[in-house]
Amino acid sequence: MEPNLGIAPISDDAVLEAFEACQLDPARFHHADHIRLAWLCVQRYGADGAEVKLLDGIRKFAQRAGVPQKFMCTTTIAWTRLVAAARQNSPHQINFSEWIELHPELLDPNLLARYYSPGRLETQEARAGWVEPDLAPLGL
Repeated sequence: MEPNLGIAPISDDAVLEAFEACQLDPARFHHADHIRLAWLCVQRYGADGAEVKLLDGIRKFAQRAGVPQKFMCTTTIAWTRLVAAARQNSPHQINFSEWIELHPELLDPNLLARYYSPGRLETQEARAGWVEPDLAPLGL
């Protein structure tokens, strides 16, 4: 599966800088870009640091884009944890394109349906905080 990276021409450092400054274009920021961003954050800040960085940054990103209702805490954490688990089981000296070829399942925006029953991620509880998966433990 070829990733749809709307921000692909941007270097890793530039992606992180633009993310932290809330300067990424929401119209060009697709699911694969979210995965790349999570991969970069896990690589730079570790799994726990990445969760903190992404929760804060994606919340601000959604607010700045005028769609604060799109921010979902559980979804952000779940994807970050899946990326962190996949990263832990991969060679660390590869770039994102090489890494995602080893983990193409992460490009499926519906992957969380393996772990969460229908509707569970759309609850107010899941939007505001962490909700444990109810179908299977997170992992690849």
